[in-house]
Amino acid sequence: MTDPRPADAPADVPADVPANVLADPLLDPLFTTAAAARAFSPAARVQGMLDFEAALARAEAAVGVIPATAVPAIAAACDAALYDPAGLGAEAALAGNTAIPLVKHLTASVKAADPDAARFVHWGATSQDAMDSGLVLQLRGFIDGLDADLGRLADALAALADRHRATPMVARTWLQHALPTTFGLKAAGWLDALGRDRRRLAVARGGLALQFGGAAGTLAALGEAGPAVAEALARELDLPLPALPWHASRDRITEPAAALGILAGTLGTIGRDVSLMMQMEVAEAFEPAGPGRGGSSTMPHKRNPVSCAVLLSAAVRAPALVGGLLAAQVQEHERGLGGWHAEWQALPDLARLVAGAAHHAASMIAGLTVDADRMRANLDLTRGLILAEAVTMALGGRMGRLAAHSRVAEASRRAVTERRPLRDVLAEDSEIVQALGIDELDRLFDPLNYTGSAAVFIDRVLAEHARN
Repeated sequence: MTDPRPADAPADVPADVPANVLADPLLDPLFTTAAAARAFSPAARVQGMLDFEAALARAEAAVGVIPATAVPAIAAACDAALYDPAGLGAEAALAGNTAIPLVKHLTASVKAADPDAARFVHWGATSQDAMDSGLVLQLRGFIDGLDADLGRLADALAALADRHRATPMVARTWLQHALPTTFGLKAAGWLDALGRDRRRLAVARGGLALQFGGAAGTLAALGEAGPAVAEALARELDLPLPALPWHASRDRITEPAAALGILAGTLGTIGRDVSLMMQMEVAEAFEPAGPGRGGSSTMPHKRNPVSCAVLLSAAVRAPALVGGLLAAQVQEHERGLGGWHAEWQALPDLARLVAGAAHHAASMIAGLTVDADRMRANLDLTRGLILAEAVTMALGGRMGRLAAHSRVAEASRRAVTERRPLRDVLAEDSEIVQALGIDELDRLFDPLNYTGSAAVFIDRVLAEHARN
């Protein structure tokens, strides 16, 4: 089989991923991961619903609602490989959801093996129970897999922050030179935001609960046994048992969606910063290089920021998906019309998209090339103007803030006009030299002496990372 992947495809998208896993074999290798593609593949969607049906049979048998003899045939038929997703989809186009035809075919499969057991398939449940609980199972596995990539990214960022805690660079505000900072602090900022993202996802994962309410959320079909079945079913699926069914309360879906959207923004910020640092006029940091990675179809010299493009693309696309899911949260009465349906593709699309960005970010940061010499050289582009505030603050203690500001501003204008270092212009002012001294003036023009509390902030972030 010919390898369909581009040379720079994410490493965990193997060439033999089945076509029915990758929704778009031309673009998915760039924008998602094999794990995310599998988590939300048609087979996984079907298997999630079937896992619910098998667990339901076991739970109902455990509390005496259905005979225990019915369980083996039902459980054996709960294998997604036995069903045709395309056929189910065609029937769902008429039925309105995928669970209805799946339960029909599941019942037929069980009947072929044990006619008596077939009577108890899907007993007391509704289609939304199967679909929502199946989705919860998919989401839980997906978040666990995503966090593995996020953990890899966090570790790489922590190493970067520690390694470059004393690597001075330009801090840029409004894209212009502002003051000195360190690359370690920049990396720590990325890490700090990522830590909050991971905690938000963990909270959202904790909110994923069993969905089991029957036709109208009352479990009336099960009579007095309803609560006991629900408790047993939650144990079978290892899911929290909610106080009541949540058919029309979609916050359990929008919470992970919002967390994924915020994560996409964090990853996009990393992508934006790295891509700006990769510009040849800046040249402070570069994505990992490799055969076929970041090339141009016509310009042999190009080293394009491929991973940054994926991160930025996810940050552009995610808000619309999150917005759609938030809009879908408004439901009607006990079970909604349209809003529930709007989740079915939007949430998997969002999850696959963010997973791809997280994977690219982890690989990019782990292999990031940092040019500390260029960072230091860029600090000198303005011939010391970037340290004008440092001189002003030191001088202000001797002659007052306003006087110091005026004196340094005038020296800065001369330095720009005459294209000279600000330090040399200031050294020609006898009053400034008398107030500060040459040694102090030289010290003020060392960028590492004006990074404030950067080291303290880095230590705080690294300590928080170590605790998690």
